[in-house]
Amino acid sequence: MTNDNLLAPERLRGMRRGIEKESLRVLAGNGLALTPHPIALGSALTHPYITTDFSESQLELITGVHADAESCLRELTELHQFVYRAIGEERLWVSSMPCGLPTDETIPIGRYGTSNIGRAKSVYRAGLGHRYGKRMQTISGIHYNWSLPGLSSAEYFALIRNFRRESFVLLLLFGASPAVCGSFVEGREHGLQPLSPEHPHTLHLPYATSLRMGRLGYQSDAQASLAVSYNCLDSYAGSLQGALTQPYAPYERIGVRNLGGEYNQLGTSLLQIENEFYSSIRPKRVIRPGERPLHALRERGVEYVEVRLMDLDPFEDVGIAAATMRVIDVFLLHCLQSDSPADTPEEIAALARNQQLTASRGREPGLELERAGGRVKLTEWAAEVLESCAPIARQMDAALGGSAYTEAMAQAQAALQAPESLPSARALAGAREHGSFTRFTSACSERARQQVLALPMDPAVQQRLLQQAADSVAEQCRIEAADHEPFETFRQRYLDPTTLGA
Repeated sequence: MTNDNLLAPERLRGMRRGIEKESLRVLAGNGLALTPHPIALGSALTHPYITTDFSESQLELITGVHADAESCLRELTELHQFVYRAIGEERLWVSSMPCGLPTDETIPIGRYGTSNIGRAKSVYRAGLGHRYGKRMQTISGIHYNWSLPGLSSAEYFALIRNFRRESFVLLLLFGASPAVCGSFVEGREHGLQPLSPEHPHTLHLPYATSLRMGRLGYQSDAQASLAVSYNCLDSYAGSLQGALTQPYAPYERIGVRNLGGEYNQLGTSLLQIENEFYSSIRPKRVIRPGERPLHALRERGVEYVEVRLMDLDPFEDVGIAAATMRVIDVFLLHCLQSDSPADTPEEIAALARNQQLTASRGREPGLELERAGGRVKLTEWAAEVLESCAPIARQMDAALGGSAYTEAMAQAQAALQAPESLPSARALAGAREHGSFTRFTSACSERARQQVLALPMDPAVQQRLLQQAADSVAEQCRIEAADHEPFETFRQRYLDPTTLGA
């Protein structure tokens, strides 16, 4: 497909996006809320829009698919309005890095009832806790799901390869986790610095953009051995196939069950299931009931991509702004229409190093990244990328009307020239002003709560969400009543390699 056809107005009007947003529930005193998922929000197993992520204390809000950024943001806001009304004095923590955390064993993993699928979700999370520690799993973020009509799997994979090459631009522009509460890294090597002698409990790196996307975040030494290729669907699926099916010695030592017969994890392979694979972007396909994600991809191809590197923005009441969504839209189109050579193991390793550098030192003056065997200043490369995005923004505005995309890209270019205006720099300044990361985030969380609660809520939306909550509880009961298969039989059948569609 030619570039002209890729960005034809009717195709741009067919672009779709949706958001999955994670947030910890916290108490007024900034401790993690250890209460169960509120029953007023419905069943975390079956509710289509309100569930939990790793922890029972970690909400995940999911929008539907939207034709424009405004309607996506509107639905995300409505979900927040409903949640805030249901959780009383609790708050949603507005930073990606967690609040003050209790001991690992005290952090509650998600519970989904007595059905086999519900138990499997909890056992999977128990496995994550054993493998990586529960604290790491309390990190929250925003996943941005995006599609353009008529793209082939090969075109989506070309986009993904380019996204991985240049995603440092999004980390620089929107990373917002340069500091952590000391409780997050207690007892482990971290390389962070106290914010100041007066504020030793806040740890940071002075030029960090996103500690969440660096060594302290969703990283794994075990998964570092996975050089997953994005050259085509077959190479990607093949890379994951082995990780999902071959035993991994350290996880074999953990065992599937403990001596008391309780389940430690779903299996002993490098990845229990596909979702355990950490990546800044994933090819995705809507799955059918009981279907494995890899099988869906192999059978029916890529349907959309999931951008996974976005931090929660503590300065936005619901974690993301419409202008940010527009920058992501344009950036993805840029990745799609640019030449996309095949990746190599050497390039994959270099990209990992670039991500680590940008996450930990992205605002450092003169910082250089690796590109095509040489080195280039991060800011120069980022400026090139944004310059090549400008014409695409104009095409988006021509197709949709108005100037919102052009304005969003102009804001991004201005932010690149003023690093002190970037969310990561503003978050550090806020932590200093308030005396700690925790106090700063607490103030932002309370402000967001008050702002959202002050918005008028459409009674029809409130009633619809109340009905969905009730329906989800009834659906969980129905699933549990119909479930007679022993869990071990279910587990073995679900993990059977033939379900992966190879």
